[in-house]
Amino acid sequence: MTTPITQTPAASSEAALEHFSNLLKFETDCWDTHASLNAAEHDFILVDVRSPDLFASGHIGGAINIPHGKMIASYMKRYPSDKVFVVYCAGPHCNGADKAATRLAGLGLPVKLMIGGVTGWIDEGFSLVSES
Repeated sequence: MTTPITQTPAASSEAALEHFSNLLKFETDCWDTHASLNAAEHDFILVDVRSPDLFASGHIGGAINIPHGKMIASYMKRYPSDKVFVVYCAGPHCNGADKAATRLAGLGLPVKLMIGGVTGWIDEGFSLVSES
């Protein structure tokens, strides 16, 4: 019997290993970000790419706000180029983090996307901080 899952055969173990290992080079998740924020030293910069108003209403503690449209070479020179930028937006329904990751990579900066964004952060039980 074939189900919709097995109608298309699974990739070989070698191909799956390469694929999923590569995903980890491009993405991180809310749990790993949360744990990393609690480390003594940060080897990354957490960036909320949403609008300043949305950032002010609630963001991940320790994040800075850089809307993806401001990610140009002259602006990004103020940040160290040897740290990984971890970008997030509202959640899976938003491609702002993808746009930001594209811009940062285009500037030669190391970048990972935090999958789930704010929605995922809240779903995992983590809280946001606000500026109001």
